[in-house]
Amino acid sequence: MATEKKASAPKAAPKKVAPKATKPVVKAASTATANVLGRRKEVVGTVVSDKMQKTIVVKVDRRVRHPLYKKYVNRSRRFKAHDEKNTAKTGDLVRIIESRPLSRDKRWALQEILRRSAQTLEIGV
Repeated sequence: MATEKKASAPKAAPKKVAPKATKPVVKAASTATANVLGRRKEVVGTVVSDKMQKTIVVKVDRRVRHPLYKKYVNRSRRFKAHDEKNTAKTGDLVRIIESRPLSRDKRWALQEILRRSAQTLEIGV
């Protein structure tokens, strides 16, 4: 009874803490400015509808190679684009550019009309 030692729990080894990773510093101001302004996506397509006010529907076609049959297949997608002055008509070849959301479906804006449709030219004569 005189010298009884209590069994002590083994001491845990101190946890090693990894040093915090520092973020890389961007030195080039021109690169940061370019990222802020960004390079907006541009696509070329044909106007399939101009019946809405200040809005056109543009069909963009692309050719994709089929993964199994290795044959090229035409894929198309329709985008709603903002046309402020209602200048584009059905059949026109246009370039649209990515923009901020303007409505539920509209995320593109008309940049330029590349080629007028033949129907529009005949009416204009």
